Amino acid sequence: MVEQIVNGLKGLPPEWITFIVSMLPVVELRGGIPIAFALGMSPLKAFLLAISGNLLPAVPLLILLEPVSNFLRKLPVLDKFFKWLFTRTQKKAQLIEKYEAVGLALFVAIPLPMTGMWTGAIAASLFKIHIKYSLPAIIVGVLIAGGIISVLCLTGKIVYTTGGVSPFGIH
Repeated sequence: MVEQIVNGLKGLPPEWITFIVSMLPVVELRGGIPIAFALGMSPLKAFLLAISGNLLPAVPLLILLEPVSNFLRKLPVLDKFFKWLFTRTQKKAQLIEKYEAVGLALFVAIPLPMTGMWTGAIAASLFKIHIKYSLPAIIVGVLIAGGIISVLCLTGKIVYTTGGVSPFGIH
């Protein structure tokens, strides 16, 4: 999937590729930073662009997720999708439910699939964590995740190959 996204963005400057990939759900900066490294970007530039791209959707998500999903749930197909999405998120978010904003920061910081900013924003909405607490928590979590991914890329533990992002240098 990551490879298809990157191929679709070919022709754009590496900075835009990093920024756009980091904005996307599922991939987020966990894919953006390794791609930036593979494109020859400096670690600081890769980190800053990936963080910026990953955080850009945060405020709109935190503000609009609940009203937009409530509106869209009037359609049976979308209601089924949102039930699935919210149930899946709730199952993964015990840390957030227990520790609220601190748990949200830790949840977003874990550099594993389905624990990033997008899922964190959905969980913040589900658990009714006010934006004045959820946004700083998400920012801290994204910064920590970006640091972890950058260190793993610098040490060769995560690389981007033509097959996508591979953990622990496995090609």
